[in-house]
Amino acid sequence: MRQNNAFYSPIILMLFCFGLNSFGMQQKEKNDLPEPAIIPLPLSVEWGPAKYSIPSENKICYNAEAEASVKWVEKLLNGVNKDFEASEGKDCANWNLYIDPSLEKELGKEGYKLKVHEGGISMESATGTGMFYAIQTLRQMFPAGIESGMLNSEVNLRFADITDRPEYYWRGSMLDIARSFLSKEYIKKHIDRMALYKLNRLHLHLTDDQGWRIEIKQYPKLTEIGGKGAVKNGRSGFLSREDYLALQEYAAQRNIIIIPEIDMPGHIYAALASYPELNCDENKNIDPKRAVPPALYNGYNVGWTKLCLENEETYDFVDAIIKELAEITTGPWLHIGGDEIQDPFYEEFIKKADSIVRKYGKAAIGWEESAKAELSESFIVQRWNGETPIAADQAIIDSYCKFFYLDHGNVPNQENTYKWCRKEGLNLETVYSYRTEDSRVIGVEAPVWSELVISDDRADDRLWPRSIAGAEIGWTKQEKRDFQDFTNRLARHSARLEELNVNFYKSPEVKWETRREKGVFSDKLINEEDE
Repeated sequence: MRQNNAFYSPIILMLFCFGLNSFGMQQKEKNDLPEPAIIPLPLSVEWGPAKYSIPSENKICYNAEAEASVKWVEKLLNGVNKDFEASEGKDCANWNLYIDPSLEKELGKEGYKLKVHEGGISMESATGTGMFYAIQTLRQMFPAGIESGMLNSEVNLRFADITDRPEYYWRGSMLDIARSFLSKEYIKKHIDRMALYKLNRLHLHLTDDQGWRIEIKQYPKLTEIGGKGAVKNGRSGFLSREDYLALQEYAAQRNIIIIPEIDMPGHIYAALASYPELNCDENKNIDPKRAVPPALYNGYNVGWTKLCLENEETYDFVDAIIKELAEITTGPWLHIGGDEIQDPFYEEFIKKADSIVRKYGKAAIGWEESAKAELSESFIVQRWNGETPIAADQAIIDSYCKFFYLDHGNVPNQENTYKWCRKEGLNLETVYSYRTEDSRVIGVEAPVWSELVISDDRADDRLWPRSIAGAEIGWTKQEKRDFQDFTNRLARHSARLEELNVNFYKSPEVKWETRREKGVFSDKLINEEDE
């Protein structure tokens, strides 16, 4: 038997090695895959010369800290119709997820390491957030068809060694749902799209002259009356407390924090119409009187209403609103607006509102005019025109209208868009050209104001692809950003956006790889022979 074993052992060993070599040759065969088009551009990427084919049966290995992240890998594998099983362990499968808090010094709270090699896929991070972003990067390496459902085809991944972390911790998108309402279902779709591009802050502009969109139990008329208002041809409606809580939970699962904005002391007519007792005598706080209670307002003008700041009762109202909103807001911030208002009590109001927000355990954010007041250390200023001096130690979110107001046209003279901040509109290259050396800046945020954005399709058209440019600005180091390289990568994302049913604008700076018609998409596809 020993002789036989001695005779067969080398043969078995040779066969075993041949099998391994054959497997390796299969993985290292001549690579015909292009470099994946990853957006935002990672900090460091090395593409290997070979590819890894995802097998029909997969094993996912994770440590205890990474268990909650497994569901996102399972979602990918379900999307390509591959079987899988998951178990706790380390480096024991073709999928390995490892969260180690000690990596925070190297990767920060949102960074990650991703490797695709002949043995499979390995991902490391310091937190669940970092692991989520590793999986979003990997998702972009999968065929675009994964976005719309089951994909029954071979999936090959280019060998890769990626180390990544973001430039800014605030990478935001703002939806104005006050002037024209966007439904909970649309907001959830927007959250999904944000997550793909590592955007992590969703600012909801909930109140304005035209409408009030968040339920406040102590003041039910705000939605009973104010919720019925909208800009001309726009949509009315509001979010119930349950809607709002559900949206926050949905966003949090995708590492997005929702920031609610109650715009005050100006832009407040919907509240004044709902509760006329909030007005000064003879409605002197409404000037000019484009509407007076109980009439609702459906015009486009702003800056003509304000709370009656000389009345102490006003602060009872503000306190109650902030208290209730703080109770149902899971994130750390409340936005108090504060823009486009002239009043001798303005600075006092901002200081008091900031104090009230902190009393209820949150930090305040305000538009840049709020910097005229003495602010707390936790207050964040959102800069939109750069005309207001801001204290040297104040944190800033940059939302300059000349770079980030996406209600402006994708191209000059686009229908149903504004041009007041930049007369030629705000094309993709203009958005991407934002640069700053201001060390106070904690990130960027791109708003879409909704006076003229009165449908889901219009919202898509204004948001995408310019929000993708904003995402790269927020994530990728300034010195690594290159517009030509960005547009080359973005061109290949058209199929992914189509699979997600995004009605994106075909920016002329991009050589889109798409089968859709020019401009805003219709449901009709171009015939192959016409391409």
